[in-house]
Amino acid sequence: VLMLLSYDFGGWMPNSPTSLQLPPPTTKETATEKTMLNTFPSVNTTVHAMATLWLLSKESSDRVLLGHFPEEHFTDKFPRKKIMEFQEELQRLSAEIKTRNKDLDLPYTYLDPKVIENSVSI
Repeated sequence: VLMLLSYDFGGWMPNSPTSLQLPPPTTKETATEKTMLNTFPSVNTTVHAMATLWLLSKESSDRVLLGHFPEEHFTDKFPRKKIMEFQEELQRLSAEIKTRNKDLDLPYTYLDPKVIENSVSI
């Protein structure tokens, strides 16, 4: 999830500048536009950071969704039943998230099981 949302929020440089050329202000309302522009990273540095975030936030071609298992390690009925129950619960949660997001201007989809990978992979 973390990598998928990296570009959405970090792709706009002021949200998460990759470097600062000057120390950040220590008191409120003392920064001017000029000091902010001098503090932010160069365009080149920003472009490299945005490209990295964009690349890391893309879905991998071999991703496996949460609750799905490409290899069947369990043949007994009990674990297979538990996997099926878990998948049904994930479907229910996904439907609930979809309902909650229906009327939102900015839907929050990052915790929807339909977009969460089964394991951590970059």
